[in-house]
Amino acid sequence: KKDIPAVNFVIHEIHCRRNIEICPFCSDSIPKSEMKNHVESEHVQVTCKCRMKMESSLLKDHEASSCPLRPVLCQFCDIQLAFNKLQEHELYCGARTEPCGRCGRNVLLRELQEHPRVCG
Repeated sequence: KKDIPAVNFVIHEIHCRRNIEICPFCSDSIPKSEMKNHVESEHVQVTCKCRMKMESSLLKDHEASSCPLRPVLCQFCDIQLAFNKLQEHELYCGARTEPCGRCGRNVLLRELQEHPRVCG
């Protein structure tokens, strides 16, 4: 899968046929001696804590960006909780109030950023 000078092509092809395999899962060129390790480390099926099954090489990205149980912070109280609990928590948490330092009115936390524009 690489450009080889024409003079070296025959020797290179012999070397590759003898020493290199194409991974049936990802089509990468892997030394034959490392194929078993490659498949076990990159393509073995694992189960995330959310019970979703995937290749081990995809687990890290899944846990960071799409797992419903990935940790996230509430925008109002900075408590860490699972992503799938965030919306319900923020509905409750954003409904709490704090007094405005300027006008003294109690303002919902979810409206606190917009409040200075309408503050008396």
